[in-house]
Amino acid sequence: MTWEFETIKWIVFNIAVVVMIWIDLKIFHKREHEVSVKESLIWSGIWIVIALLYAVFVYWWKGPVPAAEYVTGYIIERSLSIDNIFVFIVIFAYFKVPKLHQHKVLMWGIIGALALRLVLILVGAWLIEQFEWVIYIFGAFLIFTGIKLAFQGESEEDPSKNPAVRLFKKFYRVTDHYHGSKLTIIQHGKRLATPMMVVLVAVAFSDVLFAFDSIPAIFAVTRDPFIVYTANVFAVLGLQAMYFALAAIIDRFHYLKYGLAVVLVFIGVKMLLAHTQWEIPIGVSLAVVAGVLTLSVLISMLLPKHKV
Repeated sequence: MTWEFETIKWIVFNIAVVVMIWIDLKIFHKREHEVSVKESLIWSGIWIVIALLYAVFVYWWKGPVPAAEYVTGYIIERSLSIDNIFVFIVIFAYFKVPKLHQHKVLMWGIIGALALRLVLILVGAWLIEQFEWVIYIFGAFLIFTGIKLAFQGESEEDPSKNPAVRLFKKFYRVTDHYHGSKLTIIQHGKRLATPMMVVLVAVAFSDVLFAFDSIPAIFAVTRDPFIVYTANVFAVLGLQAMYFALAAIIDRFHYLKYGLAVVLVFIGVKMLLAHTQWEIPIGVSLAVVAGVLTLSVLISMLLPKHKV
C-alpha cells in the first residue's frame, strides 16, 4: 500500500505540472510575443504563490518540519538557479534568438532539464540511501564549489563550446536560419534541425550542469526525494517566468555571487555535521540561507558596482 501511494503521488504531481505548463504555453502564451517586464513579474508572482500554496499543503499533509524543509530547499534552488540567467542571456545573444520566441524555447529547454534533474535526484537519493558516506562527499564538494565561486573572476561563456551542442551538431545537420519557432524542418526530403533546436539543447544542458551544485545542496536539508523534486520544479519554473525581468538588472546584483558562495559553504558544512552533536537544525538553516541571500542583495543595492 505504501509503495502504491508513493507511486500515485509522483504521478499526480507530474500530471499537475504538465497541466500547468500546458495552460502556460497553449492558453496564456499561445500567441508568441515579446514578454514584457510587467508580464514577467506577474507570472513570477503567480509561480511564487503556487509554490507557497504547495508549502501550506505540505504543512497540512506532513507537518511543520517537512514544510520547513521544502521552503528551505525551494529558496536554495531558486537562488542557485539565478546563475542560470547569466548563461541564458549569453546563449540567446550568441544564437541571436528572436525575443518573440525566447519564452517558448526557454520553457521547453527547462522542461527537458527538469526531466534530467529528476534522474539526478533519484540517483542521488539512491546513493545516499545505499552509501550513507556519500553525503560527506556532497558536503566537501559544495564547500569546494562555494570557495571556487567566491574567488573566480568574471568569465564569458562560449555557447559554441557547449559539449551538448557540439555533440548534437555531429549527428544532426542544422539550418543556417530560424524558421519561426520550429525545432525541425523538412528540406529536400531530409529532416534538418533549426538553430532553435540547438538553443534548446544548450539551455537544457546548462541547467543540468547547475543542478550538480544545487541538488546536492538540497539533500543537506532533506533526504526525501519527493520534496527535493517538488522544490526543484517550482524553483526552476518560477525562475523562467522571472527571466525577462531579471535579465535587464541581473548585473546589478554583483554581491549575490558571494552570498551564493556563503550558502554553498554553509550547506556543505551542514552536510559534514550530519549525525553529530553539532547537527544544524532546519530552522537555523532556513534563517541563515534567507538572511545571507537577502543581505547580499541589499549590499548590492546600497553599493552599486560603479561606486565600489
